[in-house]
Amino acid sequence: MMDFKQWMAASALTLMCSSAAMAGDIDRHSLPNSDFPILQAVTVEGAKVTYLSGTVPQQREDGTYGDTEVQTVSVLKGIEAKLESHGLGMGDVIKMTAFLVPTEESSRMDFAGFMDGYTQFFGTEAQPNLPTRSVVGVSDLANEEWLVEIEVVAATTD
Repeated sequence: MMDFKQWMAASALTLMCSSAAMAGDIDRHSLPNSDFPILQAVTVEGAKVTYLSGTVPQQREDGTYGDTEVQTVSVLKGIEAKLESHGLGMGDVIKMTAFLVPTEESSRMDFAGFMDGYTQFFGTEAQPNLPTRSVVGVSDLANEEWLVEIEVVAATTD
């Protein structure tokens, strides 16, 4: 038998779930049999969707942009700030497209460096939500020192 406090908690939870269902729904579908930190798909119904233009790295104090990991972190911090200005967070990102330029050392994009930066923001204990994601190798970006540009789509039912 429920006491009054338990009944109030259950009623509040039911009301919150009903409100969320009426406001909209965001369903995240994991990759089957994989722990790779992206989603297979995201289904959005009745949500506010925000598209951010491509974000590029910021120049560091020493006048350079850094390697792929440093640039990825810089770009994701920039995205985080842009999202916050719209009342959103990194956990609201549902789609990401990353554009990576080959490094001079290998003549290939530094996917490992990108992942080292990416996993500081997605799939962490503090922020476990993952987006769908594509990583595309490109020959260059608008600034010859940039190795990374990322655009995202965020969604919320709030």
